[in-house]
Amino acid sequence: MATHTSASAAGTGSTTPRPASGKTNAVVLTLMAAVFLALLDSQIIATALPRVIGDLGGLDQFAWATTGYLIGGSAALPVYGKLGDLFGRKRIFVGSLVAFLLASAACGLAQTMGQLIAFRVVQGIGSGGLFICVLAIIGEMFGYREGARYYGWISITFGAASIAGPTLGGVLTELASWRWVFFVNLPIGAVVLFVVVMMLDLPARPQKARIDYAGVVLLTIAIVALNLFAGWGGVKYAWTSPAILALAAGTVLVITLFILVQRRAADPVIPLRLFANSSFSIIMVLNFIGGFVGLGLLNYLVLWLQTVTSLDVQKSGYVLTALMLAVVVSSWVSAKAIGATGSYRRHPTLSMALFAVTAVLFLSAGPSTSVALTIGYMVMFGVAAGLNMQALSIAARSTASMQDIGAVQGTATLMRQLGTALGVSFFAALMTGRLATGLQERFGGDSAVHIDKDGSLSPEVLGQLSAPARLELATVYADSLRPVFVVMIPLVLIGLLAAFFLKDAEPAEHTDV
Repeated sequence: MATHTSASAAGTGSTTPRPASGKTNAVVLTLMAAVFLALLDSQIIATALPRVIGDLGGLDQFAWATTGYLIGGSAALPVYGKLGDLFGRKRIFVGSLVAFLLASAACGLAQTMGQLIAFRVVQGIGSGGLFICVLAIIGEMFGYREGARYYGWISITFGAASIAGPTLGGVLTELASWRWVFFVNLPIGAVVLFVVVMMLDLPARPQKARIDYAGVVLLTIAIVALNLFAGWGGVKYAWTSPAILALAAGTVLVITLFILVQRRAADPVIPLRLFANSSFSIIMVLNFIGGFVGLGLLNYLVLWLQTVTSLDVQKSGYVLTALMLAVVVSSWVSAKAIGATGSYRRHPTLSMALFAVTAVLFLSAGPSTSVALTIGYMVMFGVAAGLNMQALSIAARSTASMQDIGAVQGTATLMRQLGTALGVSFFAALMTGRLATGLQERFGGDSAVHIDKDGSLSPEVLGQLSAPARLELATVYADSLRPVFVVMIPLVLIGLLAAFFLKDAEPAEHTDV
């Protein structure tokens, strides 16, 4: 391995990427397999849950099989990033992979819903390490321009996992058992472990490091509390209930304590000095807004398809697939362009501008809008989401010295995930109150219209309504969803303004395998 710290190596380097060796490609492909497993397991259980409940019971708890995984992964992100900076990324990656595989085996052997949820939390903690370590490893192996094309591979992996997850879960459940949804990770993970141990050549960091235990504990509590606040608020508890108010107050208190601890820690989990770099601070803002809007709004776009456009589940699934492909393709093209030009600042700018245009278009849309136009709006939204996804990861890498790559990537990814969690909750609160009022005004006590707890309408019920009633209902949903797009506009305009101040930068270090 050669390590380059000169200005030329760390800077723009050659405009023509150096050919990657077969060994390098094999290692990166193996790392992508690890990312695939981490992303796949956030979704693969969805189609297996009815069978899981049938075997283990716990209908009132089953949502935690997914929520626990996501919260565990979110809490682990910045911690793994910092541990990689302190002790070496290969070592931490291997540890997180082993934890993920052991938890996968335990999930497959679970005998009660409580056991499954507990093991899913541990599996989520392992998955957070897999994802953030791969981002940091690529950042250590390559400069940001050369590494941009490998970040583009993550986009393809994300799309593949999103599309394959529910389908693969259903196939494994039908052909074998729901337990194979978890057991399938073991042979793939074993191959990943072997290749990484044998072929990935990154330095360990044997120097004595002081772990910020107080920071780790406080950050974990804050992330869990914030996720619970976002997930429970307006759903399980009213926003003004004691439980939600206590969560909100507790979250603010713990975050305040965390910041105070970070100011004094020798090796803080999230070094506050990173925010002295204006580009880093802007990237964190853009990541939060990108998660809040780009992923937080996704469920409501699906709701629009099924209730306002009146597409059935299968057809709306096709449109959602087209949207996800737009995310993947635009993200991949964005990463390739950054690798070729070295400039990333225009990508989040264009992303926020397209988000604003999409919001305006949906504000003018309704039941009379053609399916073709609606699909066009959805694809535009997907392009906007993809343009900031990998571009911001690459931008974050460019602000990091070699000692801070993990902390930078962990913080950036955490901000996007927190934005997503809060976006889902905020948009739900915004829509549901208006929906309830609209349904009461238009339908009163009409028992033919049954609204599910999450605000969605049963497709079977929708199909049984008369044409005038369906149009009336579609109008109610369109009116209820418009405030979501109204609020989206100032958010993405803030992001657009922030993106204008983002500067292209060069990384401080560059490392090759």
